[in-house]
Amino acid sequence: MNIETLREYCLSKPGVTESFPFGEETLVFKVGGKVFALAGLDNQPLHINLKCDPEKAVQLREEFEAVRPGYHMNKTHWNTVVADGRVKGSLLREWIDDSYALVRKSLPKAVREQLI
Repeated sequence: MNIETLREYCLSKPGVTESFPFGEETLVFKVGGKVFALAGLDNQPLHINLKCDPEKAVQLREEFEAVRPGYHMNKTHWNTVVADGRVKGSLLREWIDDSYALVRKSLPKAVREQLI
């Protein structure tokens, strides 16, 4: 997955916005004003931070060499995925979906209902 594919996929989800709140080298995707994905634009290959259930986060780190504790994030709830081909695109999209769903679920009901 490259940055263009990541961007298109994230922006295809309801209510997603993109911004650069941490500087021009970090693209951030939010739903309902909360971050669900970040990508470092200065890294090659692409590194993507995704929110994850704590137990699943540990499991993914053990199973995939390309999955690490979240860089500059809460390592209990975030993973950094190196998108260098070691993880299939379909699996990476599944993890993006999971991250989006976790953050969306945490939003107030009124905000969630506006995203439909």
